[in-house]
Amino acid sequence: MPHGDDGVCAVTRSTDLRQHARLLHQAHDARLQGTRPTTALRRVVSRSWDRVLSYGVAPDGRSLEDPAAPDVVERRRAESPIASVLPQLRASLTAVAEDAEHIMVVTAADGFVLWREGAVRVGRLADSLGFMPGADWTEASVGTNAIGTALAEHASVQLFSAEHFVRAQHPWTCTASPIHDPRTGEMLGVVDLSGPAPTVHPTTVALVHTAVRLAETGLWGAHETRLEGLRAIAAPMLARATGPALVVDDHGWVAAATGLAPRERVGVPRAGEAMLVHGLGACLPDRVPGGWLLRPSDAAGPGRTRLRLDLDAEPAGAVVEGNEVWRHALSRRHLQILALLMRAGSHGMDAAAISRVLYDDGAHLVTVRAELSRLRRVLGGLIAARPYRIAPGVEVLAPTPLDETRLFGAGNATPLQPWP
Repeated sequence: MPHGDDGVCAVTRSTDLRQHARLLHQAHDARLQGTRPTTALRRVVSRSWDRVLSYGVAPDGRSLEDPAAPDVVERRRAESPIASVLPQLRASLTAVAEDAEHIMVVTAADGFVLWREGAVRVGRLADSLGFMPGADWTEASVGTNAIGTALAEHASVQLFSAEHFVRAQHPWTCTASPIHDPRTGEMLGVVDLSGPAPTVHPTTVALVHTAVRLAETGLWGAHETRLEGLRAIAAPMLARATGPALVVDDHGWVAAATGLAPRERVGVPRAGEAMLVHGLGACLPDRVPGGWLLRPSDAAGPGRTRLRLDLDAEPAGAVVEGNEVWRHALSRRHLQILALLMRAGSHGMDAAAISRVLYDDGAHLVTVRAELSRLRRVLGGLIAARPYRIAPGVEVLAPTPLDETRLFGAGNATPLQPWP
C-alpha cells in the first residue's frame, strides 16, 4: 500500500479501494479535529493539507467564484503555447478518458482551466463542482487536488478519494502532470485526467506522463522548425561576417555560428544590453528577423572567462569576469545547482545526481531539468549539457566550505564531499 510514502501513485494494483478510502476518510477527519491520524498520509498529501489550511480553505466549502467569461477563456486559450499541441494531447488522452469515464483537463500555469473534454456524464458531475473552463483550480481556491498540487509541487501527482481536502471532491480521483516549455524550462500548465474514485488506477500516472512528454516533444519540434527558418536568414549574414559571430533566437538558442566552436545556447539577448558570450567576449545584440546577431563589440577580442559565486551581495548571484565584470542575481536553488556543477568539474552531473543532492532522491528529474534550463537562460554557454557541467575553458573559483554550508545547510541529507 502506498500510504506514508511520497510516491506519485495513490494506489497499487492490489489496493483494496474501499478499505483504503475508509482509512483516508478517518485520517481526514482526524486532521481536521486536531488529533493524530491512525493512517499515515503520503508526504505530498500532508504538505498540501498544510498549505491549504494556511490558505483558510474550508473543507465543506462548495461555493466557488464564477468562472471567467467565455471571451476570456477563448483569449487565454489563444495565448497559451499548449494550444499548438492540444491535438496531440487529445489523441493521447481524450479517447481514453471517454472510455474510462474520465475527463481530460488542461490548465494554465496559474491554475486557470483552459480545456475540459471527455465523458459527458463525468463532465456534468464536474459542473456541479465548478470544475469547468474559466475556473481557478489552485490549492488556494479549491484545496488539495491533483492540478493545484502538481502546480505547487512542480511534479506529477495522483490523488484518490479523501486525499482531496474539500469533502465534495472525495468521490473523485485525479492524476496530473505539469507541462513545460522545453526551450526555457518554464511551466506552461498542467494536464489532468479526473474521474470517479473507483476508477483510480496506478497506470494512469504513466499514461498522463507519457502524453505530456509527447506534447513537449511537439513543442520542441516547433522550436527546431523556427530555428531552421532563422538559419536561412542567418546564412548570408554570417557569410559576410569578418570575424566570429552567432545568430540566436529570442531564448538564446543558437541557429548558426561562424568563427568559433559550436554551442547550442547562450544567455538571453536583450535590446540595448551588452552581454558576455563565452568564447566570443562582450557583445551588443543586433536585432535580425526572428532573432539576434551577436558579434564582439570590444576591439581587444574575447578574453579569459572566470566564474565565481558571490553570496555576500544583495541579491546573491554569480559573477562572470571576461573583458568586463558581469553580475547575475540567482535564486537560492540556482546557486545550489551552480555550486554542484562547479564542484563536479569536467565530469559534470546528470539530472538524477543533482536530484539526489537537492531532494534526497533521484526522482525529481523533470524539476531539475527545468531549473537547469532556466539557469542556462541566464548563463547560456557557461553551462554545457549531457552531462550538465561548467563549459570547457571557463576558469572556476570554487565555493568555500563555508559557502557550501550557507547554501545547503549543515544538515544536508546528502553530505557534500570535500573539494579535491
